[in-house]
Amino acid sequence: MSLDYAILGFLNYQPYTGYDLKKVFDVSIRHFWPADQSQIYRTLSRLAESGWVVMEKVPQDDRPDRKVYHITAAGRAELLRWVSGPPPLGDPRSAVLIQVFFLGQLSDEEILNKFESYATIMRAILSQYDQAEDRLGSSNQKPPSAREYFFWTLTLENGIRNMRANLEWAEYVIECVKTGRVPQV
Repeated sequence: MSLDYAILGFLNYQPYTGYDLKKVFDVSIRHFWPADQSQIYRTLSRLAESGWVVMEKVPQDDRPDRKVYHITAAGRAELLRWVSGPPPLGDPRSAVLIQVFFLGQLSDEEILNKFESYATIMRAILSQYDQAEDRLGSSNQKPPSAREYFFWTLTLENGIRNMRANLEWAEYVIECVKTGRVPQV
């Protein structure tokens, strides 16, 4: 359901086509809420059925008509209701931790390879986040205000802090496996 509200949030700034929404997602919130084109179109259809958006066909001479989506008053009210409500609690499931729980079945070398790969992935994601700050508010989605930009950057800061914590944990696991130290909880 959060995809619904992400789309409503962007449409609250300005009308978009599904294609343009995908581009906006990719330069703004992909670091914490990726969406593919088909998900966006399915969600737009559902939002239209709910009466939260309306679609306007814009004729084009050399191409099929553009379908531009606008938020309705009901959609804006629903977005504000959701934003002002309690934070949605995330699902505590973690595929990574299921693997870790059963890693005792592998050799130390296999475990070290796994966590060194994991640390490499975390470093690559942190590198992408460094670039994301440059893209945030660029392209065709400009922040409507300094206040909006402030909150946009808070989401990026959260991602950076989470990835740093994951990297620190991976490096800690590597150290524990190399030294045979049992973690103290």
